[in-house]
Amino acid sequence: MDCYTANWNPLGDSAFYRKYELYSMDWDLKEELRDCLVAAAPYGGPIVLQNRVLDARIFHTEFGSGVAILTGAHRFTLSANVGDLKLRRMPEVPGLQSAPSCWTVLCQDRVAHILLAVGPDLYLLDHAACSAVTPPGLAPGVSSFLQMAVSFTYRHLALFTDTGYIWMGTASLKEKLCEFNCNIRAPPKQMVWCSRPRSKERAVVVAWERRLMVVGDAPESIQFVLDEDSYLVPELDGVRIFSRSTHEFLHEVPAASEEIFKIASMAPGALLLEAQKEYEKESQKADEYLREIQELGQLTQAVQQCIEAAGHEHQPDMQKSLLRAASFGKCFLDRFPPDSFVHMCQDLRVLNAVRDYHIGIPLTYSQYKQLTIQVLLDRLVLRRLYPLAIQICEYLRLPEVQGVSRILAHWACYKVQQKDVSDEDVARAINQKLGDTPGVSYSDIAARAYGCGRTELAIKLLEYEPRSGEQVPLLLKMKRSKLALSKAIESGDTDLVFTVLLHLKNELNRGDFFMTLRNQPMALSLYRQFCKHQELETLKDLYNQDDNHQELGSFHIRASYAAEERIEGRVAALQTAADAFYKAKNEFAAKATEDQMRLLRLQRRLEDELGGQFLDLSLHDTVTTLILGGHNKRAEQLARDFRIPDKRLWWLKLTALADLEDWEELEKFSKSKKSPIGYLPFVEICMKQHNKYEAKKYASRVGPEQKVKALLLVGDVAQAADVAIEHRNEAELSLVLSHCTGATDGATADKIQRARAQAQKK
Repeated sequence: MDCYTANWNPLGDSAFYRKYELYSMDWDLKEELRDCLVAAAPYGGPIVLQNRVLDARIFHTEFGSGVAILTGAHRFTLSANVGDLKLRRMPEVPGLQSAPSCWTVLCQDRVAHILLAVGPDLYLLDHAACSAVTPPGLAPGVSSFLQMAVSFTYRHLALFTDTGYIWMGTASLKEKLCEFNCNIRAPPKQMVWCSRPRSKERAVVVAWERRLMVVGDAPESIQFVLDEDSYLVPELDGVRIFSRSTHEFLHEVPAASEEIFKIASMAPGALLLEAQKEYEKESQKADEYLREIQELGQLTQAVQQCIEAAGHEHQPDMQKSLLRAASFGKCFLDRFPPDSFVHMCQDLRVLNAVRDYHIGIPLTYSQYKQLTIQVLLDRLVLRRLYPLAIQICEYLRLPEVQGVSRILAHWACYKVQQKDVSDEDVARAINQKLGDTPGVSYSDIAARAYGCGRTELAIKLLEYEPRSGEQVPLLLKMKRSKLALSKAIESGDTDLVFTVLLHLKNELNRGDFFMTLRNQPMALSLYRQFCKHQELETLKDLYNQDDNHQELGSFHIRASYAAEERIEGRVAALQTAADAFYKAKNEFAAKATEDQMRLLRLQRRLEDELGGQFLDLSLHDTVTTLILGGHNKRAEQLARDFRIPDKRLWWLKLTALADLEDWEELEKFSKSKKSPIGYLPFVEICMKQHNKYEAKKYASRVGPEQKVKALLLVGDVAQAADVAIEHRNEAELSLVLSHCTGATDGATADKIQRARAQAQKK
C-alpha cells in the first residue's frame, strides 16, 4: 500500500491529490500546442485544434452546450445552444480597443453571462447591459487580471492577478472563499478548477510553461514539473492534462480510496483488503483481520468501501483486487444485497472497454454515472464504433429501443451516405443487418437517404417499412405521389388515402388527377364519398367523365331537392335525371322520375287552387291530405291518374276518415262497393278511435274467417264463443277462452269447456 500511495500529494491536512497517466499520445501534430487554439470536450471527450479563431469558450447549461465567441472586432457573440445555433450579440465594453486580458462564461439563474477583464477592471455582460463588478476582499495593488476560471458547476470563480495572488470565491462575486499567494507574477497559460463531487475541498490548478501548481485553502501548494507544453481540461471530478506525448488525469483522491490506502489505515475496507490478500497466501492473519472487522460490526461497511474504491481506480489490477476483497467479505454476511457489487462489476467492465487506447474515452466512474449509459452509447455511435456499442448493449441487456435498435439504425443512416455503393446493394445490406429488429424505423433511414440525394435508395428502403403511415409522408415529400397512393390503398387506412388524394389534387391538373383515380377503384370510391359531402360539382364531373349515367341520374335527383327552390328548376333537374336513367337503360327509374315530375306539377296546381301545403308530399300523403280536406273526388282522380291500387286507396281513405271522425262518410264509403280489404280493418280503426258503437256496425259484416277476432275486438265474448263453437276451431276456442275473465264470463268459459268435451267424445 505504501508504494501505491507514492504519487499522492497532500494539500493541507484533509486532502490528497494524485496524477496518473491515461495514455501515451501518438498524434501527428504539425504545430506546437502553444501555436494552436485548443478545445476539448468534458467527460473524456475528444480534443480539437482550430488555428484561425481568435478565441472561443464552450459552456454547458440546462439547455445544452453553448458557445461564446470573441471576434476580431473585439465584440462578443453568444449562443446558449449549439444544436439550435442563434448567435446573440452582446453589448459593447466601454474603452475596449484590444482583446481582454482574460474572460470566461458564467451561468447564473438560467442565463449565460460573460465576465472579462480590462486592466484592473472587471465587466459582466448580459444580453442587455455591461456592468462593472468588483470581487470582495481582493488584495490591494492589483493593476491587471491575468487569468480567470469558473468551476465545472459554475458555482465558483478564481482570478489570477498581476500581484501573484489567486482570489477564489463564488461565481456571483458576492463572497470570498480564500486567497493564495503563489509568488509568481508571470501570466499563467491556463487556470482551471479541480474539485470532486460532494467534497468540501476546493482547489485550482495553474499551469505555466514548465510548471503546474495546485492551490486551495491550505497555505502550501502542490507543484509538478512539466516536460513539454501541456493543456488543461476541467472535468466533473478532476483535470485532464495532455501534451504531445502524454495524457494524464489529476484529481482529489476519493474518500473511499483514501480510507483504504492511506498509510497505517485501520479503516474496515483496508483491513478487509489485507484479509483477502492474506487468505490468498493461506495465512492465519486473514482470520485475525476478519475477526477484528466482525467484532467492530463493520464488515458491511468494509465491503461497501472496497466496492466504492474499485470504481474510482483506473488500473484494472487494482479494481480486481478490491472487488475480490469485497467478494471475500460478502461470504461472511448473511443478507448483503448483491446489486451494488454486480452493478460495479458491470460498470467497470464498460469503463475499461471505452478507456482502451484504441477507443480513447478516459471516463472516470463519477463522470460515467453523470453522463449515463445512453449518452456514452451515443458517443460511440457518433464515432462509428458500432461493434463495441452493440456489445455493451448486449452485455447490459438494455431494451431493444434504447440499445441495439438505436445503434443499428444509426449504422444504417451512415451506410446510406456511402455513395460508392449501388442503391440495390446498400438497401440489401441494411435489410440483411436490421431485418425486423424492433424499434428500427426504415422510414427514418430512408429519410436520411433522401436527404443525401439518394431518392431511389430511399424508395427501396421504404419497401421494408411495415407501417404505411410512415411510408406515405416521405413518398409525398419525394414527389412520388402515385406510389404513395398505392401504398395508402394497400394499408386500408382511409384517412391515409384521403391525405394522399388531397395532395394529388393540389399537385396534378384536373384531367391527370381524374385519370389517376380511374386506375385506383378504391381511391375513386373514397373520393366520390368525399365529393358527396364537400364538392358536388366535382362529383358530377367524375360521373360525366366515366359515362356513369346511373349515378349521374341519382346526382340530379338529389340536386333537385338539395339546392333548387323554384318548381321549374326542380322539374328541369328531374328531367335531366330521367334522361340519364334512359341512357343507363334503367326504365323503372326513368318512369318513376317522370311520375315525380307529374306529381310536383299537380301539387303546385293543388296549392294554387285549394291552398294549403302539398309540395314535397309523397303520393300517399297527397291523397290523404285531399281526403282530410274533403276533396274526395280529387283524391280518387289522383289515385286513378297514378294507378294507386284499390286496396291501398281504401286503406288511405279509411284511415283519413277515421282521423276526421266522419263516421257518416265512413259508413257511406263502406257501402259504396264491396271492400277490397274486408271489414275487419274498419273494426280495428274504429276501436283505435275508441268508438265501439261504430265498430259493432262493421263487426257483423266481417267474413266468417275473421268473425271471432272482430267480435272479441268489440267486447262481445259470448257471441264470439258461439261462433267459435259453431266453427269447431280449437285455435278460435282457445282465443275466446283467453278473453274470459271474472264471474261475468264464467258461463261462457264453461260453455266452451263443454263444447270441447263433446268434441273429444266424438
